[in-house]
Amino acid sequence: MYRPGRARARWPLLWLLLLGAGAQAGRGAGLPSDFTVGGNLALTSDYIYRGVSESDGRLAAQADLHVSSGSGTYLGVWASTRDRNFEPYAHYDTELYLGHHFALSNDWGVTVDARGHYYVGGMQEINDDYHQISASLTYLDRWTLSVTAIPNAVRYWFQERLSRTPAWVADTAAQWLIHDGIYLTGGAGYYYSSGSGPGIRAGRGYGYGSAGLAYEYRSWRLEVGYFVTQHIAQRLFPYPIADGRFAATLVWRF
Repeated sequence: MYRPGRARARWPLLWLLLLGAGAQAGRGAGLPSDFTVGGNLALTSDYIYRGVSESDGRLAAQADLHVSSGSGTYLGVWASTRDRNFEPYAHYDTELYLGHHFALSNDWGVTVDARGHYYVGGMQEINDDYHQISASLTYLDRWTLSVTAIPNAVRYWFQERLSRTPAWVADTAAQWLIHDGIYLTGGAGYYYSSGSGPGIRAGRGYGYGSAGLAYEYRSWRLEVGYFVTQHIAQRLFPYPIADGRFAATLVWRF
């Protein structure tokens, strides 16, 4: 049983923030010439992921740090604060990821990556960590279509944890430049849990989506979106759904 102490709960974001602050120096401190360091720091009014909110409408701080090679391979870590009152009562979400981007042409590309999603900190009594593999088709920075397989997704019935079962996700996102630095954004997805039996354990899925505006200026991006989610999502996750919610996110990329 994993029960980390509260004194250790603050390390993921602090570590990422310190590394992000030193990323510029890291570019010239011994990395091969075909490797680059990048990432971002973000503050969002609501941490919404696949139609559900892990911060319950509260502010969440997020950070990403990655290393990319000239051949298209990348390796990184991402972290976010969350509402620790939700299962599994962790302070942070973290992701370790490894992927590769294949350029099909100047405009089109395919990306394949694997991610480990880990809940860190707090007084956890259960393990909700999971892993996923995704494949994405992209057109410039305007449109993305992705399919994700999650072999060990955790299945809930409202607040009751049932089991682990395979799950699949299909989603798409797009943005369109409508004026200098101003984009119209939108996205939609479908999450399906295969289930492990009859009744409440049967396979179920739900749709979700968003639409909004974004403004970019140099390394900054501000995005405001309106989110909708089918209510069946409440039966699969112990988090509130993001249905009829607005959320804003401010990002600084380095």
